[in-house]
Amino acid sequence: MATESVQVMVEGGKATAAPPLGPALGPLGINIGKVVADINTKTQSFKGMQVPVTISVVKETKEYTISVGTPPASALIKKEAGVEKGSGKPNVDHVADIMIEQIIKIAKMKEDNCAGKTLKDRVKEIIGTCNSMGIMVEGKHAREAIYMVNEGKFDAEIKAEKTELSVEELKTLDEERRKLQTELATKYAELEKKAQAILKEFEGKERKVIAEQLRLAGIPEDHIKKLLPATGGGGASGGAAGGEEAKGGAAPAAAKK
Repeated sequence: MATESVQVMVEGGKATAAPPLGPALGPLGINIGKVVADINTKTQSFKGMQVPVTISVVKETKEYTISVGTPPASALIKKEAGVEKGSGKPNVDHVADIMIEQIIKIAKMKEDNCAGKTLKDRVKEIIGTCNSMGIMVEGKHAREAIYMVNEGKFDAEIKAEKTELSVEELKTLDEERRKLQTELATKYAELEKKAQAILKEFEGKERKVIAEQLRLAGIPEDHIKKLLPATGGGGASGGAAGGEEAKGGAAPAAAKK
């Protein structure tokens, strides 16, 4: 018998008959409310994450099956790490720390989507994703954690496919995450204070002069671009990545607190 399939992305446990799901299922003549309820039951464990779902319907009988994929590795990492987003500067700023058991758990969940043939290879793939998100592994930079995997430091955990953490370990990770986020907030508050002082001191000077002073003070390029936006009169913003700073005209006054 002929079947027709609908593929959608839904939030785990929160699918609704609203677009895109409802309109896609409507022409198939099935009970949309029941399908939505079944999807939510099957995706409940992925709450807060986008999950790929495939609904296959037998045209003649209207019987259907629901297949649930796994969210992207980045979404699973964020869930394990307890953060809403990764770091904007992963090579510099770390937003959380997770343990090898959590990496193994994600690698097992993404088995069908990873290129690695062995669990150990897939573990390294997931750690590579952590690296791009500013997530540490076992208190180490993700790149260093990959070296540790290569050296066999986690062979016992990987062989045992260990995925569970103790209450005490989870508590420690939560404390570490809070510490990292506090340190980041303090760091950027201090940089902002420096930047505003420089803007005030050099108010009225050319933008390229201000930009250079900001760089000398260690202000990140993306923040310099926000502080010294391009003007309509031509020229690039204050950031080096965009080329020369805007020529002519004074820099904006320091923001008032």
